[in-house]
Amino acid sequence: MKSFSAEQVRRAVPMAEAVRAVRQAFLDLQAGHFVLPPREVFGDGRVLVMSAYHSPTRTAVVKTIGIDLDRDPAVQATVVWTGSRGQVVADGATLTTLRTGAVVGVATDLLARPGATRLTLIGTGAQAADQVRAVLAVRPIEDVIVVGRDLTRASTLAAVLAHEYAEVRFTAGTSIDQAICNADVVCCATSSATPLFELSALPERVHVNAIGAFRPSMCELPLELLADASVVVVDQLEAVLAESGEIIDALAAGLPVEPIELGAALNSPPAPGGRTVFKSVGLAAQDWAVASLLA
Repeated sequence: MKSFSAEQVRRAVPMAEAVRAVRQAFLDLQAGHFVLPPREVFGDGRVLVMSAYHSPTRTAVVKTIGIDLDRDPAVQATVVWTGSRGQVVADGATLTTLRTGAVVGVATDLLARPGATRLTLIGTGAQAADQVRAVLAVRPIEDVIVVGRDLTRASTLAAVLAHEYAEVRFTAGTSIDQAICNADVVCCATSSATPLFELSALPERVHVNAIGAFRPSMCELPLELLADASVVVVDQLEAVLAESGEIIDALAAGLPVEPIELGAALNSPPAPGGRTVFKSVGLAAQDWAVASLLA
């Protein structure tokens, strides 16, 4: 059995490798190579259990997660990957932020304009930094604005990332509308229960990733954006219809939203242009992909 701490997971899996592994996992998911049971949710989302079985390799992953938004860190988790070579046990919180960033990298590579140089990150929590790392892995970003309710937290995160990416200009702020008005890519990583901005605040051409809301009561995006977007891509229809407040509310309101699963979009890329959206609630196939890199 191999065991990986948070720091060891970071050292072992560069973001670019995680993006490649997660991309292949979604292609495998689309091809029917995963057994992916629905996520088990207990205590109104405070405890989650996720699992996946990859048929071609006869390997599986199970992750247990405890979430308390009033705790620091908010997410504590453990991942166990099992295969013919034995088992891998890894810090699940770090692996979760890494794989969540990686799927955003996959979606951004698919949907954002190739020459995108301006990124806005909304949120300063545990998931935030890997959102930036993933977008920088697939696009030539030159300017990043980190937006948070607390300017000190936003400035601290911007400084940490600036130390990693000396060639990129990082700034911090508290005004979402000012930060997104010229963005090429926007990443939302918050636990908001209400939309973070209005449709009119966005440029006519922009790609928006939303990964923070994972309960039906949460909502980061305005419903008008989902109706206006040239394409809305989701990680899995079954998962977002059960857990994504934005998708659930948009469909309940009768808006013309027709989500496409990421695996299908990778196989048949949509035409670029306008505003595009990627909404993810997270799948165990992503955990399997990153954990497999540790095996």
